[in-house]
Amino acid sequence: MMFTCTVPDCSDSRHDHGSPRARSRAAKATRPRTTKTVRDRKGKSLRVDIHCHYFNTAIAAKVAHLEPAQYDPLVQFANEQTREVNAKQMRDRGPKLSSIETRLKDMDRMGIDIQAVSPAPNQTYYWAEPELGVELARGVNDRLAEIVTTWPTRFVALGTVPLQNAELAVAELERCVDELGFRGVEINSSVNGLDLTDATLGLEKFFAKVQELDVVIFMHPTGFTQGGRLVDHYFNNVIGNPLETTIAASHLIFDGVLQRNPKLKVILPHAGGYLAHYWARMDHAYRARPDCRTVIKRPPSSYLKKMYFDTIAFDPAMLRHMIDHYEAGHVLLGTDYPYDMGVDDPLGFISRVPRLKREEQAMIEGRNAARLLKIRR
Repeated sequence: MMFTCTVPDCSDSRHDHGSPRARSRAAKATRPRTTKTVRDRKGKSLRVDIHCHYFNTAIAAKVAHLEPAQYDPLVQFANEQTREVNAKQMRDRGPKLSSIETRLKDMDRMGIDIQAVSPAPNQTYYWAEPELGVELARGVNDRLAEIVTTWPTRFVALGTVPLQNAELAVAELERCVDELGFRGVEINSSVNGLDLTDATLGLEKFFAKVQELDVVIFMHPTGFTQGGRLVDHYFNNVIGNPLETTIAASHLIFDGVLQRNPKLKVILPHAGGYLAHYWARMDHAYRARPDCRTVIKRPPSSYLKKMYFDTIAFDPAMLRHMIDHYEAGHVLLGTDYPYDMGVDDPLGFISRVPRLKREEQAMIEGRNAARLLKIRR
């Protein structure tokens, strides 16, 4: 297979480094396309990982002097032992985070055909001044685009945008989709401690543009932003990550983002946080209290059911419950590669789900993600 490569000094003979016409064809080829059936050349359904990260070492070095860790809740609200374990994890798993060759070997071992690769969650850099923020986002996104261009059959990309400035976020979103061919964006679940629906952020235009472009939002937390009680035992990840997702998703629902943008596609990691498994309480509140009905016109769970959830539930029975409640069409294979809180054998885990039909398994392992991400093979 020939394709145009944009990587400087690439010598791979399979790549087309030639004419402007070839480059134009390649640019068009990166744009998302709609497809009904997604299968590989052997007729088997593709297996797509919706939840996996890439750490950009060049961008990290560029901002190292600004000490980004001081803005990271997972660092702020952690004891010394947790910091030591995390530092060791970065030393041990650094090649997996940043080396595509290592990543490809792991994907083959895990049975993953395609990764929807997104930035490491702490590389959103919302704390930066807007001009620096968009510069960093562009650097992160350009590297993801290089990865996709170099290995077009193994990766699609979810980019990042500077949510600290809504206008710049929309502009970078449009560049990601229209110029780089990305299938969506990863966002954190809050911006410098502010909820995504906080009026001072003005992100309504961002959500509207995501819907207009028909791409996905992958909403990933970076710990709980008020984690003073979650310092020990790695609680700000173990408890804080699903808690942060629960709060952010609840705001998207109760503040009307999903009501105003009914075709918005939001993916919640870590099996949807706590909200996906305790939705009935918010429905009860909606019925019982007028202060829970100030914006939305339907029960909260009706909006939650429009969202999508990865398979990182760790317990097959819990994943079975998710499938029963949200239907198999809203559940996507995820690994959280390459972090230690991820799932190293995702296909084996899915196969252990009770009463899982073959069609449901194919949907969860890749067909759903391929549809959402417009992957065509």
